[in-house]
Amino acid sequence: MADGRALDEVVAFTSDLIRIDTTNRGGGDCRERPAAEYAAERLAGAGLEPVLLERTPGRTNVVARLEGTDPSADALLVHGHLDVVPAEAADWSVHPFSGEVRDGVVWGRGAVDMKNMDAMILAVVRDWARNGVRPRRDLVIAFTADEEDSAEDGSGFLADRHAHLFEGCTEGVSESGAFTFHDGDGRQLYPIAAGERGTAWLKLTARGRAGHGSKVNRENAVTRLAAAITRIGEHEWPLRLTPTVRAALTELAAVYGIETDLTDVDALLDKLGTAGKLVEATVRNSANPTMLDAGYKINVIPGEAVAYVDGRYLSGVEDEFRATMDRLTGPDVDWEFKHREVALQAPVDSPTFARMRAAVEEFAPEGHVVPYCMSGGTDAKQFSRLGITGYGFAPLKLPEGLDYQALFHGVDERVPVEALHFGVRVLDRFLRTA
Repeated sequence: MADGRALDEVVAFTSDLIRIDTTNRGGGDCRERPAAEYAAERLAGAGLEPVLLERTPGRTNVVARLEGTDPSADALLVHGHLDVVPAEAADWSVHPFSGEVRDGVVWGRGAVDMKNMDAMILAVVRDWARNGVRPRRDLVIAFTADEEDSAEDGSGFLADRHAHLFEGCTEGVSESGAFTFHDGDGRQLYPIAAGERGTAWLKLTARGRAGHGSKVNRENAVTRLAAAITRIGEHEWPLRLTPTVRAALTELAAVYGIETDLTDVDALLDKLGTAGKLVEATVRNSANPTMLDAGYKINVIPGEAVAYVDGRYLSGVEDEFRATMDRLTGPDVDWEFKHREVALQAPVDSPTFARMRAAVEEFAPEGHVVPYCMSGGTDAKQFSRLGITGYGFAPLKLPEGLDYQALFHGVDERVPVEALHFGVRVLDRFLRTA
């Protein structure tokens, strides 16, 4: 089991990494190198030989390999990203880049997304170095840039240009899984991610006839765009269940003693109450308009109007998503992918999933481990190009009232010290036997 020094280090590392501002504003506006150097220094201190890799100066990734005891076993990728989304200090109770530890809680941007997991990985590897521990299978450890934007400078770059560093890796673990979900009725759920919806960020362009704002114009680009956006926003997407979501519904129903009726999923979600939130965003595709850009003067009808839509699609139904967007945008609006990544599916009956389940249950015997599908996406999408099956496993034991999912990209992001200690213990247990 992880020693006391590892428990101290995970808190210190989380705090230190938060203080390194790696805000990713998109469009290349980010510099992860200081955080990458911090991580590489601590890996080197554990006897590893990390390499720093950049596609763009300052956008730095770190990769290292730890040899296991069984050379015949497939390797496991353990990865976390170093960048974070922006934070407006005026909105926070504690400065978002202070890394302050107050009343047993570490505050700051990245506390849950995902410098906590980065710190856990470092603490576990260093604990093993001190105590002469080696895992069963090779571990490839990667800290990436650019996850919060396109991943072109991060996992995409690594997968496309440095695939040899991941030789032998068949599975990987990273963020957004094995956290405590309190259902409000005393039950504690620990969802482990075994799938992700695909990413379809869209650019919509409507073209029409430019003219004076006082004249009749039935070819108004803004009107055409607004109509398309309204259709998209109001569209009711049909039910589409992937194997992971089916498994999630089945296991949740068993926890609650509810008959699993997948012919009426909406009714089942209602019966599951708060726990249904783990699944409700992943039983359908979705498309949410997020940005609009049109015109330059109030009395001028522009010849072009642009909108952006955050689309997500489930595994196996991308063609249906495309056809639906063609229909909803109509003949006067063109659409294209601004960014697209695949949907992922991972088996929930694999030995690796069973070992993750066992590790959580050892330290949270009162909890119920269930599979789930992420509504969004992670670097696992890019690493899937290398044939790596990805799981979300960044364990945290959280107190009731602390909404883990609301803290992602939210104000006052924070993580309890005890949650980090739990995470190190569980990650140590899992990685030793994975």
